[in-house]
Amino acid sequence: MTRIITLCGALALSAILLVALPPDRLSAQSAAAAVGIFEGHGDVGKVLHPGSVLFDAATGTYRMRASGHNMWANDDAFHMAWQKISGDATITADIRWDTTGGNPHKKAVLIMRQSLDADAAYADAAAHGDGTFSLQGRATAGAPTHEVQANAPRPTRLQLRKIGDYLHMSYGVEGQPLQLSGGSLRVPLQGPFYIGIGLTAHDPAVVEDASFSNVSITTGSVALPDKPRLISTLETVTIASGDRRTVKVFPTRVEAPNWTRDDTLIYNSGGLLYRIPVAGGEPTVIDTGLATRNNNDHGISPDGTRLAISDQSQEKRQSLVYTVPIGGGTPTRVTANGPSYWHGWSPDGATLAYVGERGDGNFDIYTSPVTGGAETRLTTAAGLDDGPDYSPDGQYIYFNSERGGSMQIWRMRADGSEQTQITSDDFNNWFPHPSPDGQRLVFLSYDRSVQGHPQNKDVTLRLMTVADRRITVLAALFGGQGTINVPSWSPDNRRLAFVSYLLLPPE
Repeated sequence: MTRIITLCGALALSAILLVALPPDRLSAQSAAAAVGIFEGHGDVGKVLHPGSVLFDAATGTYRMRASGHNMWANDDAFHMAWQKISGDATITADIRWDTTGGNPHKKAVLIMRQSLDADAAYADAAAHGDGTFSLQGRATAGAPTHEVQANAPRPTRLQLRKIGDYLHMSYGVEGQPLQLSGGSLRVPLQGPFYIGIGLTAHDPAVVEDASFSNVSITTGSVALPDKPRLISTLETVTIASGDRRTVKVFPTRVEAPNWTRDDTLIYNSGGLLYRIPVAGGEPTVIDTGLATRNNNDHGISPDGTRLAISDQSQEKRQSLVYTVPIGGGTPTRVTANGPSYWHGWSPDGATLAYVGERGDGNFDIYTSPVTGGAETRLTTAAGLDDGPDYSPDGQYIYFNSERGGSMQIWRMRADGSEQTQITSDDFNNWFPHPSPDGQRLVFLSYDRSVQGHPQNKDVTLRLMTVADRRITVLAALFGGQGTINVPSWSPDNRRLAFVSYLLLPPE
């Protein structure tokens, strides 16, 4: 059952509030009072100046006044008007700043929040004072806040939608339909939780005003059909903060970005390769000649002049490895046998590492000269070995192997000797990629119950410091196959490119 709450049901009470509370006495309103469609409102966290809400029944507008140091990091200080709900939900509103100036990071938000504690888990769609907007959230109480920054024009309307444990944001400009801003955050809110509107000045000494109009809240379970609508978001994440930024949103499947020296991302979709600026824009096709069924195993040579590709358009439709000029051109075949899936390029540019199966049912790691020729088999263990990627000094190859009973990260010398397990935990770990400076290793982790590396799963990008093997979570997302199959570090070690996914009902 779907429940839609809008203006009409609250008109009588709101009119009384307008008489009892003139605009010059906003701060006098009781924090417990219902206002419009909201059951209550009040300050969350420690604020210097109490906040307030006034509802104008004639225009359907909520005028909110608030101070507060911020909604960020491990705790928040803001004013919120709320309802308590459970399950899937959507809140939509037009947002306008009524005060000019102030901190550029002041925020007017649509929010879903586990509790009214200052450090509660939450997610919000935040309109900032400087016109930028982002999806922000704290996955658990007291955890740091992270965000997915939108890459779009200044919006006038925002929407925050929760389906299961994932929340995503849409935006609209005047006269245009809502569009997805890209990415989602995994915040497991347990019912009942709070949904509503909020405001923070991002300065405890300052009071800001903002208006929310055309506010609607929809609740009710969202059932996905057998073939849901797939959304792909090409994103980057900053290593130091874990904050994400949308490059572009696609209404189809895109996979496996590589990051070039000139800040362009190369990805695959529908058998072709494309390039797009990291800053965003429109993608362009890379000509790969006869290779028209490229999969997600591709990457850039150390000198930045060529691409390694894995294509399934020839012979028995088995994947074969080629190289092609990075700007596009005629492919040069490297592997004589298939299936072969490229994963690594030696730092000296002379050797390619790839995964192959040679008739015995085992997928193992091989190397070959980049010009082609005899291949060398580096692994022979039973089960799958996959994802070989060279360390920046060329001394080692990192890979993932299930030889120990679960998929874990391993390392070996470039000649295949000294094969050593690196991770041993309760996850299935895939596709290790060393940073360009060799200090960190990023990899993709599935729940132990997941077999293989399928698409459309709850996954985490995890980061290991090579020196002490300490592991931290970089991002929790909906993804898997296609997220980071191949190297995607920025050349300066500061960011990583990846793809996240979202499944939605048909429009």
